[in-house]
Amino acid sequence: MCGDISYEVERRLAGLGLTVTRRRDGSLIARIAGSDKSAPALGYIAHLDTLGAQVKQVKDNGRLELIQVGTWSARFAEGARVIVHTGSGLLTGTILPLKASGHAFGKEVDEQAVEWREVELRIDAAVHNRADTVELGVRPGDFVSIDPKPEFLENGYLVSRFLDDKAAVACLLTAVSELAGGAMPARDIHFLFTVSEEIGTGASGLVNSAVADVIALDIGIVAEGQETREDALTICMADATGPYDRQLSLEMEAVCKEAELPVIRDVFRFYKSDTASARLSGTDARMALMTFGVDSSHGYERTHIRSLEALTEFLIAFSRRPASQTS
Repeated sequence: MCGDISYEVERRLAGLGLTVTRRRDGSLIARIAGSDKSAPALGYIAHLDTLGAQVKQVKDNGRLELIQVGTWSARFAEGARVIVHTGSGLLTGTILPLKASGHAFGKEVDEQAVEWREVELRIDAAVHNRADTVELGVRPGDFVSIDPKPEFLENGYLVSRFLDDKAAVACLLTAVSELAGGAMPARDIHFLFTVSEEIGTGASGLVNSAVADVIALDIGIVAEGQETREDALTICMADATGPYDRQLSLEMEAVCKEAELPVIRDVFRFYKSDTASARLSGTDARMALMTFGVDSSHGYERTHIRSLEALTEFLIAFSRRPASQTS
């Protein structure tokens, strides 16, 4: 389901003069040469995939039972407008709780459990039973994409489902454009775009052995008990996989302070990034995580343009920084 965006990102990278390698799964690798040919390379990773669902089964009433793709709650799926990608074409619909009518079920609507078995997808077609829906071409395993309904507000806020990780991809492409336009980085830079981060396999076997430092770009968690803000960068010092490389994280923090970028440190307990799959596949590199602040992660997400601007500025500034002696 990442095919369209993968080809679009490939087209944009090629348009900037970069040679792009496409892996069989659709992930992309591009490279810009740096001024110091003897220095170890730097890698940035952002993921193209996002959250969604698949058809589990066509129910007797003609509606669809779903399973989630990626980790997200059915609480945020209720009411979502969607597209079902069938072998026969696209169908629109809405994800609804099983008891969706207050006039029919009264308080039972509020008493339903929050889980994927308690929701169903209503297709926008005249279907009354399983046979009607099957006749439209719907089959188990068909993907369901969620309408993100993005809003760009005048006060700088961006509200949308699944800013994770589209916003970081946009920042990385902007930085690539700047670096490819003549601002040669200090060392070779590898730009990695993965397609299965949300299911935990994104960067497996993707990082070249020439890359000594890997910085993943993803969402920072704005919530009670967290330090992260929507209008700043956050360096994640540790997540569910354990600590990130301290020295590389300190170097990132120093670049932010030199460039006068708003930066915070935080720890995300229920979180993994593309570095998790890179580590498991045996990547020999220092790894760190730079994030832009997002409220309501994996739900109705919100960030501020200042955080995205700062991320782009960080990428350009860090790319111009000579490799450290510990790389």
